[in-house]
Amino acid sequence: MSDADPWLVVGLGNPGPEYAGNRHNVGFMVADLLAERMGGRFKAHKSRAQVMEGRCGAPGPGSRRVVVAKPSSYMNVSGGPTTALRDFYKVPVANIIAIHDELDIDYGALRLKFGGGDNGHNGLKSITKSLGAEYHRVRFGIGRPPGRMQVADFVLKDFSSAERRELDYFVDRAADAVETLIVDGLERAQSTYNS
Repeated sequence: MSDADPWLVVGLGNPGPEYAGNRHNVGFMVADLLAERMGGRFKAHKSRAQVMEGRCGAPGPGSRRVVVAKPSSYMNVSGGPTTALRDFYKVPVANIIAIHDELDIDYGALRLKFGGGDNGHNGLKSITKSLGAEYHRVRFGIGRPPGRMQVADFVLKDFSSAERRELDYFVDRAADAVETLIVDGLERAQSTYNS
């Protein structure tokens, strides 16, 4: 792995307007903000994903080549498009970052990690099956469902009006965390953003 190797940032979510505001789609929300910050637009790619290519970090030798992607497949088959993008852009697996919703973390809290299990998350399960577990994850807390609500119903519901008041701030913070991870490394990003 060298500084010249590109990074692949995969926001996890489900395609289509009916899912756009769902808790499960927070990975897409962060990916959209990263693309906006890099001044790029998403374009359809043959890998079954929307892709934006840009650079992260201060201009010059410290900046990193980054591909931001939103798979056009459903969450539970994210591994196929992610693998196709890895192959197309020649990205080392250790330079892949998956951004996803996480039930076991309080709403808005972040945890960055490298490797590990999928914790029942179908998007991660699919990527790990395709690529192995040695990639980065930015886990965006959505909390547990209230009462007896099923997990599947909870993640496929939009954020509540109370949650939406803080959502932009939390998405912004998650995008900052991804940029710090790429430019300054995992330890620095964890010490700054893990909560």
